Amino acid sequence: MADPQGQGFEPATGDGAEPPGPGRAAELRTAYEGLLQIRRLLTGGTGTPAPWELRLVPRAVALVLEAAGFPPSAVDADGRRSRTGYRVAAGARGTTEVTWVGPPGGGAAGEESERLSACAAELERHGWDCLVYRGPRGRRFLEVAAPHPGG
Repeated sequence: MADPQGQGFEPATGDGAEPPGPGRAAELRTAYEGLLQIRRLLTGGTGTPAPWELRLVPRAVALVLEAAGFPPSAVDADGRRSRTGYRVAAGARGTTEVTWVGPPGGGAAGEESERLSACAAELERHGWDCLVYRGPRGRRFLEVAAPHPGG
């Protein structure tokens, strides 16, 4: 999963610049297939996150969402939102939060319920526990956590 310069693949979290184009799809596919292979070897193909995913939950969550085709949000050189999509960040109490954000007036607030529900369905299919909450300003966010033992 490393590139020629020895750097590992970094899934888009929604806080960076627009992901680079042509070669990214192949790198993403390789990283995602690696995640699935590690799961098969370490968890017997149970659909349970592997130990590395539990240590790096935001990275694992971002990889699953990007591989599923959800668009990541992006920021421009001045740090302003330039694209609507998911944003993955470390949350409270060891969880990870997924929000649906975009540039002002870009319609992210109107899309967030449907898009976060779709993100939750994909993450749950990959063994993560997801709950949707409303934040202080009424915006929804998805809290993603490691699955509870035994179910």
